[in-house]
Amino acid sequence: MCGITGIISKNGGLREGVIKQMTEAIIHRGPDDDGYFVNEKIGLGMRRLSIIDIAHGKQPIQSQDSELTIFFNGEIYNYKELKKDLIKHGFKFQTESDTEVVLMMYKFYGQESFAKLRGMFAFAIYDKKKGEIIVVRDFFGIKPVYYLEQNGFIAFSSEIKSFLSVPSFKPEVNDSAVYNYLSFQYNPLEETFFKGVYKLPPAHFLTINLETNQIKKERYWQFLFRPDETLDKEETKKKILNTMKDSVAHHMIADVPVGSFLSGGIDSSIIATLMQEVRGDKKVKTFTVGFESLSEGKEALETSGPLGTDHREITIGRDEYFNSLEKAIWHFDEPVADPSAMGLYFLAREAKKEVKVVLSGEGSDELFGGYNIYLEPFARQKIAWIPQKILNLLLAVPINIRGRNYLARASEKLEDWYIGNASIFKKMEVSEIWKGNREHRLSLDNLYEETNMFSDSVKMQYVDINTWLVGDILAKADKMTMAHSLELRVPFLDIEVAKLAQTLPDKFKWNRGVTKYLLREAFKNVLPESVRNRKKLGFPTPVRDWFTEDRKDLYNLIIDNEYIESHLDTKVIKKIIQDHVSKRADNSRKIYLLLALAIWYNTFIKAYKS
Repeated sequence: MCGITGIISKNGGLREGVIKQMTEAIIHRGPDDDGYFVNEKIGLGMRRLSIIDIAHGKQPIQSQDSELTIFFNGEIYNYKELKKDLIKHGFKFQTESDTEVVLMMYKFYGQESFAKLRGMFAFAIYDKKKGEIIVVRDFFGIKPVYYLEQNGFIAFSSEIKSFLSVPSFKPEVNDSAVYNYLSFQYNPLEETFFKGVYKLPPAHFLTINLETNQIKKERYWQFLFRPDETLDKEETKKKILNTMKDSVAHHMIADVPVGSFLSGGIDSSIIATLMQEVRGDKKVKTFTVGFESLSEGKEALETSGPLGTDHREITIGRDEYFNSLEKAIWHFDEPVADPSAMGLYFLAREAKKEVKVVLSGEGSDELFGGYNIYLEPFARQKIAWIPQKILNLLLAVPINIRGRNYLARASEKLEDWYIGNASIFKKMEVSEIWKGNREHRLSLDNLYEETNMFSDSVKMQYVDINTWLVGDILAKADKMTMAHSLELRVPFLDIEVAKLAQTLPDKFKWNRGVTKYLLREAFKNVLPESVRNRKKLGFPTPVRDWFTEDRKDLYNLIIDNEYIESHLDTKVIKKIIQDHVSKRADNSRKIYLLLALAIWYNTFIKAYKS
């Protein structure tokens, strides 16, 4: 695992010091080693976290003819199989690393090689003969890549903070990203919170032509649902079990200690159980986190106890949580208003003491249909007989009747209200609080059009896979673990698991109010029944209660923030805070979102103003 950086000077005269500063800015992504390739026009760098071929995997790695140079971030789990195939075609290798395999795959297959890789990755290849640099991101966006183009240069990096080392780059707020963040709780746009800085989308690659200085972005793979109604239930159960076993075994390949996060939910329990099966008598190290008044420790023990894992649980208090928030947001680059991200931050800090790699259950809910909200379309069918006029009359009642939000959504088309798992400020609320220039809310019409032949529940899955998964789930998984130089791997987002999940019909995902139905059935004789039937846990936090306490220091941080004062209505914000403190409403997620925005602005914009 590493962090990669690059800068291309359009007019030449590149200073070597710039790429070194860019690379040092992400030293936490790879404290073990560094590497550089610099000429007058190109500067490429990396920080290495040594996982495979520790002694000989130093980067950059070049082809024997010196025509290709690679800087690689990630892990390729099928590199041994790919290497055998390349050797049959006459290739010779200088190292035992997966990085060299990726380079030779590109030399032999070109751009077609990207879709043949099984793993998580972000890498850059300098093709001297073609005069271009290729920058590639993995299938689901497990590893990040950012890029920018300004008058004198093109730059890319695993983290935005690298660009702060470029003398001509001045960080400015992208108001459109903030506007959408209010609803989504993360930035769903391709352009980041920083004007002119973009995210390379998952399963895409950039081609940077060093002669013309043009950038071309292309997609090399796309996840699409292909439900097969003819699948046999029993055979598919076996296939799910065996595919997950194979994925976990591949994800455990490393030359360093490997452990597992364990919340006690079904996903992390599946991972830990299969890891212990691979290890045999050698105990797997598992880790969970709890908070002062809220802990999943008991549930995690229901898995770790019978398995006999070497288990660790930590408990975090309110003050430690908020005192670490600024540092966590610095690692995020962009605010992600998900309170559970801090759980991962502390969990990674603890796990790093024992292991260098952890496996985790991200991606299962999106691929196998695990969120409870995916059941709502089935519930809506039960009231489909109620005329729209009656629904409108019920909604017009000026009292807060139970199920009001449900009725409101039932009276609308899915496309009109579902933007993903998180929806903090509704459309009308954004209009009320936002006083900056009118910005455009991100349209998800293209995602709905691509799934218009499927059920509403599948549409919701597809929206989440293309927005929420990469913008929230994987962003916090990567940034919070790499903050502590810990590599996180996600076996549920293995390409072979994804190929199987995309074929599952609705009846194998949702059954009589049960989510991830066939995944649960596949592990019927593997997991304890209490674990197998448990609803989604994650690592919940007690921010609702914490924000009802006297936290004027945090509230003033929001209200007195110069960006918030100029772009949002502080009268509305004060009422949001007052209603929460007085317990008239649960506005904890809105307050957390605004707090993260204020801290981000002070950290990345205010601090860099001249």
